[in-house]
Amino acid sequence: MKILLLTKKFPYPLKDGESQAIHGLSKSLAEIGCQVSLLAMNTTKHFFGDSELPAAMSHYQEVRTVSVDNEVNPFAALSTLIKGKSYHISRFDLPTYHEALANWLNEESFDVVQLETLYLAPYMATIRSHSNAQVVMRSHNVEHEIWERCSANMSFAPKRWYVRHLTKQLKAYECQQLNQYDLLLPITKRDEKQFEGLGFRGESHVLPIGLDTPCGEPRYDSYGRKLSMHFIGSLDWLPNLEGLKWFFTDIWPAIHRAYPDLEFHVAGRNMPASISQLRMKNVIIHGEVESSCDFVAAHSISIVPLLSGGGMRAKILEAMSLARVVISTSIGLEGIEAKHRRDLFVADTPAQFLASIEDCVRRGRKLERIGRSAANRFHKRYDRRVLAEKLLRKYEQLMAAEVVA
Repeated sequence: MKILLLTKKFPYPLKDGESQAIHGLSKSLAEIGCQVSLLAMNTTKHFFGDSELPAAMSHYQEVRTVSVDNEVNPFAALSTLIKGKSYHISRFDLPTYHEALANWLNEESFDVVQLETLYLAPYMATIRSHSNAQVVMRSHNVEHEIWERCSANMSFAPKRWYVRHLTKQLKAYECQQLNQYDLLLPITKRDEKQFEGLGFRGESHVLPIGLDTPCGEPRYDSYGRKLSMHFIGSLDWLPNLEGLKWFFTDIWPAIHRAYPDLEFHVAGRNMPASISQLRMKNVIIHGEVESSCDFVAAHSISIVPLLSGGGMRAKILEAMSLARVVISTSIGLEGIEAKHRRDLFVADTPAQFLASIEDCVRRGRKLERIGRSAANRFHKRYDRRVLAEKLLRKYEQLMAAEVVA
């Protein structure tokens, strides 16, 4: 089966959830016999400038990129606001990418063209005009819901109004596109229900994130050392930044008073000055780390203080695969099947975060049992190869139905 993936960024390095999700599935499909090709936007924000592809991308049959400048432009945002269009979407609706896509589809036949996130939906018309391929939307999130949650947490009224207005436009676009796909791939059962509530009536298949687990086997040596916590995530993604600031303001002071020797280590890409220049006792700011695997493995407790967002958090799955003890909000854990106080801890308030830390400290070396349970849960539920095999069967059924029709 020949599959063409369309992505709004170059999915490398594997340092964010979107790139990890794309990599895990594409590699798994290639391993079970599919020919997987990639047409990626090479944006100014996530620019990949090397002349040769990294070895981690050797599973692709072919990779083509289109250099684009989709930096946020206030004048373009105002223009789309006046025209009633979604600025979130228009930033990724680019003539050069339409042209590159049309040229490739004219050169080669594909069985499936898979859109990675809603931001590739503007290219459906180009696909339909130049190909008979099945068009599949892999929805990493209910996109407008992320922005609804973010705007609800904004205190500055003008910005809140503006973001809410943009979110309404994004929601309208998301709903308009729902029944245009041949197959929708929500990342969680919850997201599938959300789409159905928005009017989706088509064919769907829930496809959780399956990671490549490049970090290798679980590591347990940190449980024999002094307890420490960590946060890691891309800090140009608003929900990560919002959640981390909340943790510093509302949660960390109480934890530090109760456990003055406990350290909190923070790492992430594109860290703003408000975080990189932060000075708080026992908070160690690392910036972007060379090895996320080594960073996560060095600290037993993984903190995920998300107040908004959607889909599944790949960083939680990565931490579980390394047998870390995750303390996350309910929003952070959406789509991940795990049990409170057996596989991880769920905390939605400052008091609950403090209680979870107290529980971890009280367990001492026995805290490792939760880490082991987390690793077992990951390998049973989120093996990327098993997920890819199920998806391939779904694609084969989809194509067979098309032939009969």
